[in-house]
Amino acid sequence: MIDPKKIEEMASKIHAALPPGIKSLGEEVDKKVKQVLQAQLNKLDMVSREEFEVQTKVLLRTREKLTALEAKLAELEARLQDKAE
Repeated sequence: MIDPKKIEEMASKIHAALPPGIKSLGEEVDKKVKQVLQAQLNKLDMVSREEFEVQTKVLLRTREKLTALEAKLAELEARLQDKAE
């Protein structure tokens, strides 16, 4: 979910950039801008920061395990090679 504070900040910037005639409509325009902004952002295929952090940690652990397994495999292959000679 997108941080409501960020949406508020973006909506304020958009509202500030509107021509004076439209700005005078005030709160109604502000609400509509927020609604449209929220709807468009929800259409994007994004993940939350928390979910991103969790997946980053999972990937790191997976890489560490893979590196350890590759080292063990290399050691076992070396032992096998030594026995074969």
